[in-house]
Amino acid sequence: MSSRERILGRVRRALADVPPGEDVPVERDYLREHGERTVEETVDLLAENLADYRAVVHRTDTGSLPGVVAELLSARGASTVLVPPGLDEGWLAAAEVTRVPDEAGSTPHELDQVDSVLTACAVAIAETGTIVLDGSPDQGRRRISLVPDHHICVVRVPDQVVASVPQALERLDPARPLTWISGPSATSDIELDRVEGVHGPRTLEVVLVR
Repeated sequence: MSSRERILGRVRRALADVPPGEDVPVERDYLREHGERTVEETVDLLAENLADYRAVVHRTDTGSLPGVVAELLSARGASTVLVPPGLDEGWLAAAEVTRVPDEAGSTPHELDQVDSVLTACAVAIAETGTIVLDGSPDQGRRRISLVPDHHICVVRVPDQVVASVPQALERLDPARPLTWISGPSATSDIELDRVEGVHGPRTLEVVLVR
């Protein structure tokens, strides 16, 4: 018997007394968040944990966002930026770069030639320093946030910030292609030598926008 068959067998035995078509109640009595925080404290915790994962955190307001994005792209020396179809065009209003649309026909090699990618997010989790993309029009397909080496992600504060993973799951559709990002892509070998950029962008910049 394979591992798959053993696991499915356990599931079937556990559901043996449940009438067909009836939902199985799931107890969710775990902690929804660790401690009580104000909205400002939750946002500060998000920024702290993002930085702990070596993401670069910036804070600004809606009116200054185009200028901040332009500065980040200029500092990177980016001449091209990958743009999801539903991204707010105003975010790039001050940037002098070539906009590359997210197209289904783009090859991984073509995406790798783009200097940066700019996206929104679905939700950001303070306790884990995680931003989640769900493939919405302002975030694009999953691969555009994985292939380019520089990712700028805009988080609307406080609307898109939650304290914990359980709170984030309530906002997310499990049927969508969810990408959970905690800092720039990194891995390490048995000697703990850290290498960044293996599974995604080497540089992640998160802009917290009020």
